[in-house]
Amino acid sequence: MWVTVAALPPRLSLSALAGTGRFCILGSGAATRKDLPAVPRRGWSDSCPQLMPHPDLGESSSWVSKSSLEPKRYITSRRLAETVAQILRGKRKKPHHLFLECNPGPGILTQALLETGAKVVALESDRTFIPHLETLGKNVDGNLEVVHCDFFKLDPRSVGLVKPPTMISHVLFQNLGIKALPWSTGIPLKVIGIFPIKNERRALWKLLYDLYSCSSIYRYGRVELNMFISEKGYKKLTANPRNPNLYHVLSVLWQVGCEIKLLHVEPWSSFDIYTQNGQLEKPKRRQSERIQQNLYFIRMVPRRTLFTENLSPINYNVFFHMVKHCFGKRNARLVDHLHSLSPVDTEDILMQTKKKEKVKITNMYPRDFRRLFEIIECSKDYTCKWLYDDSMEDVGR
Repeated sequence: MWVTVAALPPRLSLSALAGTGRFCILGSGAATRKDLPAVPRRGWSDSCPQLMPHPDLGESSSWVSKSSLEPKRYITSRRLAETVAQILRGKRKKPHHLFLECNPGPGILTQALLETGAKVVALESDRTFIPHLETLGKNVDGNLEVVHCDFFKLDPRSVGLVKPPTMISHVLFQNLGIKALPWSTGIPLKVIGIFPIKNERRALWKLLYDLYSCSSIYRYGRVELNMFISEKGYKKLTANPRNPNLYHVLSVLWQVGCEIKLLHVEPWSSFDIYTQNGQLEKPKRRQSERIQQNLYFIRMVPRRTLFTENLSPINYNVFFHMVKHCFGKRNARLVDHLHSLSPVDTEDILMQTKKKEKVKITNMYPRDFRRLFEIIECSKDYTCKWLYDDSMEDVGR
């Protein structure tokens, strides 16, 4: 289940129904999104989105230890680095945002970003590259800071001593002097990197939970991600009813949460793979299909309008459950899912969503799922609005 009964906010208390694994969520009405208490920060607004605890994604110590052995892609092409730097710079003469670069490796992109006048924080998880990166920062007037840290391991949920490359975002950002911005204003910082080769999907899910709960990096506002992602991953994130084979839970949740824009497509051969023998090696032709795909450079900007009175960092997990439940039987009709999701009048819900009784889940766009959720959430006819089946908890992960 999401969390224990005692840990839930008053509006999300659980009450067991008859039948194993079935629950109803009582009083899950509109919840207002609030800012964190004021924190002294230099020159910026001290209001920021509410920090919510991370849900348990099932991360184990064994996964953490194995992840350090995984190969990583690095940009080693000067041409590609200059292309990416110019894309990020845009039409501005000088970038005004702080850039967090994830695992820069040999620093080819780092140098290209610095040449545009950008300020860069290099988050490098491999100690091998840190001395060279620190050398790059000696002649750039403080525009480069190097931190032994893995962006994809920020804010671990496992209990124990936190040490590099694992890091707590609050400590990292406080040390860097990064200030929070209210959700309704600008972008506090931009992240640049490449999603992990083997754990791309896990990274996407972790970022989704952080985004909707306004925790980790999103505690500081609408952080912009500029990431290289696999071709399959990009197509899944942007899928909709027009390409149903790729349309899934990730498609809905990311499109509801962010504006996703394709910036550039680059063949896999433009990247080097760093292996544990201490060498950078060009990928071989017969390597796995996952490595050989084109990489898509995309921009993911959280929507200003993501949170409303009916969808907030307090009840987002109910929205996640609803979408997972629907895609658990993706070819079923919406009306059939409604009967198992909510005791609210099905005919009334269909009328408000302007959907016909025969419409299938794969015919609904991301915006339709959000509208469906908000219509049920704002219903005043029932105290009990949602039915929960724990057998659906892992669907879509």
